[in-house]
Amino acid sequence: MIYLYGILKQRWFLTCLLIVNILGTAYGYYWYKDQLAATPLKFVLFVPDSPTASLFFVFVLIAFLFGKNIPYMEALAAVSLFKYGIWAVGMNIAGGVVAPPLYWESYMLIFSHLGMAIEGLLYTSYYKIKLRHMAVAALWVFHNEIIDYVYGMMPRYDILADHMQLIGYLTFWLSAISVSLVYVLTREVQPSGK
Repeated sequence: MIYLYGILKQRWFLTCLLIVNILGTAYGYYWYKDQLAATPLKFVLFVPDSPTASLFFVFVLIAFLFGKNIPYMEALAAVSLFKYGIWAVGMNIAGGVVAPPLYWESYMLIFSHLGMAIEGLLYTSYYKIKLRHMAVAALWVFHNEIIDYVYGMMPRYDILADHMQLIGYLTFWLSAISVSLVYVLTREVQPSGK
C-alpha cells in the first residue's frame, strides 16, 4: 500500500492518469451529444455528470503536476467521481438485470466508471479539502439531483424509465454517502481541517 501511494504523485503516473481522464472526458461528452442537443441551455452544465466529474479531476491532476492544490476542485472531483462512478456502475448492472444480457459496452462502462469512483478516493491523502470546499461539492451534487429528477434532465436509460422514482431516491442517498465518505477520508488525513 505504501508503494502504491508513492507512485500516485510521480510525474509519469500523473501524466498517464491525466491522458486517460482527458480521453475519458472527451468520450463522455461525446456520449451525451444527443441528449445535450435536446437539453435547454440553462440545464446543459448539469446533464453530462460523469464527464464533468472527470473534467474536475483533470484540473486536479494538472495542478498536482505543477505541485499545487485546488481544494474546491479537489472536493468537486472526489465527490462527483465517486458518486457518478458508482451511479453508472449501478445503472448498467440494473439495465442488464431488467433487459439482459449485458453487452461489451455495458462492461466497458461498468469498469471505466468503477475506475472513476476509485481514482478520486486514491488521492484523499493529498487533497487540501476543508469544510467550505466540501460544502460547495455537496451543493453541486444535491443541486444536480434537483435538476436531474425534478426537471427530468437525468442521463437517459430508456430500459430503466419505469424505475426513475426509485433511481432518484437512491441517487439522493448516493450523494449523501459520497459527500460523507470524502469528508471522513479527508478529515482522517487533516484532523484539524475546518
